[in-house]
Amino acid sequence: MQVTPFIHSPRSFTAAARFFVVCCGVFILGACGGGGSDSNSSPGNSALAVNAGPDATVTEGVTYTLSGSVTGGDGTYTYNWTASPTLDITHDDTSTSSASFVAPSVNESTSYTITLAVNDASGNSTSDATIITVAPINIDPVADISVPQWSGLPANNFPGGVNIVLDGSGSSDADAPANTNAIASYTWSQTSGTNVITGVETNLSTLSITTPIANDPQTLEFQLEVVDSEGASDTALVSLSIQSEAETLPEANAGFSQGVFSGEVIVLNGQASTSIPAAEPLQYSWERSSIATSSLSGTTGSNQDNSDPASTLVSIKAVDDSDALSTFAIAPAVSSATVVTYTLTVTDANSNSVEDTISVRIQPMPTALVNDTGFLQQATNNALTQAQQNDFPGQDGQRGSDIIEQNGLIEKAGRGKAGFDFTRLNANGDEQDADAQTWSCVRDNVTGLVWEVKTDDGSVRDVNFTYSWYSEEVNGGFEGDQVGMAATCLLTNCNTTAYVAEVNSQGLCGFFDWRMPTHKELFSLMHLGDVSGVAIDEDYFPNTGAPSSAPLWYWSSVPSADGVNSDDAQNSWALDFDSGVDNFLNKSTAARVRLVRAGR
Repeated sequence: MQVTPFIHSPRSFTAAARFFVVCCGVFILGACGGGGSDSNSSPGNSALAVNAGPDATVTEGVTYTLSGSVTGGDGTYTYNWTASPTLDITHDDTSTSSASFVAPSVNESTSYTITLAVNDASGNSTSDATIITVAPINIDPVADISVPQWSGLPANNFPGGVNIVLDGSGSSDADAPANTNAIASYTWSQTSGTNVITGVETNLSTLSITTPIANDPQTLEFQLEVVDSEGASDTALVSLSIQSEAETLPEANAGFSQGVFSGEVIVLNGQASTSIPAAEPLQYSWERSSIATSSLSGTTGSNQDNSDPASTLVSIKAVDDSDALSTFAIAPAVSSATVVTYTLTVTDANSNSVEDTISVRIQPMPTALVNDTGFLQQATNNALTQAQQNDFPGQDGQRGSDIIEQNGLIEKAGRGKAGFDFTRLNANGDEQDADAQTWSCVRDNVTGLVWEVKTDDGSVRDVNFTYSWYSEEVNGGFEGDQVGMAATCLLTNCNTTAYVAEVNSQGLCGFFDWRMPTHKELFSLMHLGDVSGVAIDEDYFPNTGAPSSAPLWYWSSVPSADGVNSDDAQNSWALDFDSGVDNFLNKSTAARVRLVRAGR
């Protein structure tokens, strides 16, 4: 008798076994009573049957062992485990049923159908399945409240009437599923103190509140509840101490520390506020620290008083307006690098005072090697003004020789407007008195250059004569216009080289080394702050030309890369002493010339 093989599940195993026993019983009875059948049948001749094991429930992260059983077949078996959904099953020896897997992390209970397939050496095969359910283990989230630190106060202490933000974004969930928010929801509540959360968003990761203003100190308590994506929750509490109205101090900010030269502007642009309306108005006061006597310079000005280390220069205010929030000071003259402090004191109507200090490093003004621009005006968004502009620091009118001279801290060898320092020279090159009525040249005591002074007498140096640009040496590949047909002068060829040769042949001021100035040298004469006339100090350089609709172009010795034709520079740089701008002109252009010599 041949028994038909069958596939069963664990839940039907008992019934199947009973059926199998009955069938076997029938078979045995038949054999016993049949009289010719072999009653000693081998296992290989019986049906192949497999049991994958019982259904089970395990928790995530647990290592679960699989073990099935098999009957029938020829006794040599090959085992193979599979799972749906897929699991990483460890099964090193397929000749045994023993295998294992680690229960994966899950957000909710998840069932896996695990199938054991068996083959014997005779080609028989069968399979059975078991259901393994993996249950999640949820780690509770951790609620966390971060509290800002208020400057000058202990932790969790705050003035009245200020805005603070409690931050719960640091809350965490150790087993948060990938690609999901660790915290699913935030809920803020106030558990003690004056209510400050009415009308405030309480379901965000942060809570923004304004501390109460009261006659007495306050204690506020807040709770944050967080819930993770698996439904677990945690809470955190924080307690804040709030100052009374009278205890709450104003705030003061003295601005930024600076480095300046003696005589330059120190910007004192403070900020002050109070969160208590009844504490207004605020009062302000600026004060400079003492300066050691050894650091004060005694060489600039006759009005300086060095007898008191804390004294300021009599001719210069330590602070322009010491009771203004935004004001300025003039850096005192010092003999060596000196650090001084400026302190802003803010006092409220409750007589509470706070201070803030900035450091200012003052250095002696070094010997200037180039002239400043002469510009002392300062700009706002829409205007020019002589007034100090603290909201626009670092302007030309706040820095450099011009403002230092205006503040009386430059000692000149000669005279001149703004930071310029000129000396008049006679026809022999000797110094003239400052009030001399005639002179031929001017020495710039800053740059060391000696300059030609133009005439208006029709002689060779007359201001109205013009010249084309011409140079046989440094010319950018093109010598220029030798004839100067558009120019007018007393020479045969009205060009710059011819003019230089003529002046040197005459020995102007006793010198025979006159030359064309460079762009930088010529620009050093520009007085951009003199808006009433031409852009030069006419007390020393008369006959420069009259302001008009036409520019007052003066040639420099520098060819221009603009206007290149076949690698030859057709243009050269010139400066307009009417507008103060520079530009490149074609070398045939008729323009004026002012010669220079010497220099540092």
